[in-house]
Amino acid sequence: MFQNTAPLAERMRPSRLSDIMGQDHLVGPEGILRKSIISGQIPSIIFWGPPGTGKTTLANIIANEVKVPFHILSAISAGVKDVRDIIAKVRSGQRTILFIDEIHRFNKSQQDALLGAVEKGIVTLIGATTENPSFEVNAALLSRAQVYTLNSLGKEQLYKIMMQAIEKDDILKELNIEIKETEALFNLSGGDARKLLNLLEQVVVGQRSKEVVITNDKVMDVAQRKTVLYDKKGEMHYDIISAFIKSIRGSDPNAAVYYLARMIEGGEDVKFIARRLVILASEDIGNANPTALVIATSAFQAVNIIGYPESRIILAQCVTYLASSHKSNASYEAINQAQAAVAKTGELPVPMALRNAPTQFMKKEGYGKGYQYAHAHEGNFINMEFLPEGIAGTKFYDPGINPREEELRKQLKGKWKEKYGY
Repeated sequence: MFQNTAPLAERMRPSRLSDIMGQDHLVGPEGILRKSIISGQIPSIIFWGPPGTGKTTLANIIANEVKVPFHILSAISAGVKDVRDIIAKVRSGQRTILFIDEIHRFNKSQQDALLGAVEKGIVTLIGATTENPSFEVNAALLSRAQVYTLNSLGKEQLYKIMMQAIEKDDILKELNIEIKETEALFNLSGGDARKLLNLLEQVVVGQRSKEVVITNDKVMDVAQRKTVLYDKKGEMHYDIISAFIKSIRGSDPNAAVYYLARMIEGGEDVKFIARRLVILASEDIGNANPTALVIATSAFQAVNIIGYPESRIILAQCVTYLASSHKSNASYEAINQAQAAVAKTGELPVPMALRNAPTQFMKKEGYGKGYQYAHAHEGNFINMEFLPEGIAGTKFYDPGINPREEELRKQLKGKWKEKYGY
């Protein structure tokens, strides 16, 4: 009964914005993307989100709604020539959408080939990526596009999608399908609607009957792998990474390496894990142990070269080191407070003594006047004002309570005790 049919996920692909699940912030009644589509003013877009959340579907719906030519490329197989061929075919003045799936797989030269056409409006680019665009899309292209984040689908949305397929799909609605258990089905799909529907279809096909029962065991048998359920107790993808980060922050290497194993066994992207470790090394350890950032960065570079399965060893070394290290969020707090001060006080004038004076006119205007070169003084230090008037004497960085930062506090106290109160 399933011969010569498209996969269930393709048969159930939404064709209207109202059918999109879990992305109300974009396509709900007040969604920013819905407003753009209704107005017909579609900017170049990067859709960033986990697999199976609707990135490709949204691109198709946009093209249908605004009724313009729509071209699709996959960054896995396409190259610069393919991009240029499509751009060359676009008629002058004709709006055209170019959708590039997995745009993060394009290298710099491939991404650069898009720049001119996007900037001149020859094509409206819609890119889809599962990777953080800040890391994987070059800055020039990123500055010409709006980044919209798609949410991973929760169990409520997955359940609705599953029931919709059972009730509306021309093939499934002819069957008597009893849902006894959903844990394995939802957990193995990992918030991915496409994976959910294709797995559901496999379970149905595997029973070769019009009387179908969905249980965890039947799903696991079809999946052909006794996988550790990544979301066994109801945690979503980000709950595991949250527990992982909090275990390292809490200096528990045992819990940290356990959650690392959960992610590895669940098939988590090795770069996602390594990237979070780099962030943590600064946010939660910082100057308490500057070597932590060096090790985390080295681990990130190493796992990108090596990949699974060997990269699990590198990750484990990094995780246990970071978890065992002294902790400090002083640098994190410092930048938070400094940004809050900037937001509150605006663009305060830089003190004249600190301004650059590349021309004679600027020197005559007093730029750089009064600046004292620290290295020309004893101890390479001069007590002068570096902050703008209005926030002078504001202390943003307060070293943490740990051996290394206590040494930094001692040094700062010797210089700035009266001004900053170290």
